[in-house]
Amino acid sequence: MTKRNQHVVPLGNGWAVISEGSKRVAEITGTQRDAITVAREIAKNSRAELVIHGRDGRIRDKDSYRKYPNPPGDRRH
Repeated sequence: MTKRNQHVVPLGNGWAVISEGSKRVAEITGTQRDAITVAREIAKNSRAELVIHGRDGRIRDKDSYRKYPNPPGDRRH
């Protein structure tokens, strides 16, 4: 399984989940919260990163589900 980061991006009036490097949308949802839930599960299963974009397209937040031997301290989550 490839480790493609999952991006939550605005799409029209909704939100899309897109694997990094892919032109295809994995899922379209009505809310950002629903898109984050979908993308988080995909990222966990593929041990990738979740990248959340805001309405302006800029990165708002990130979460990593990669397996690190010595993970850095994440004080936000």
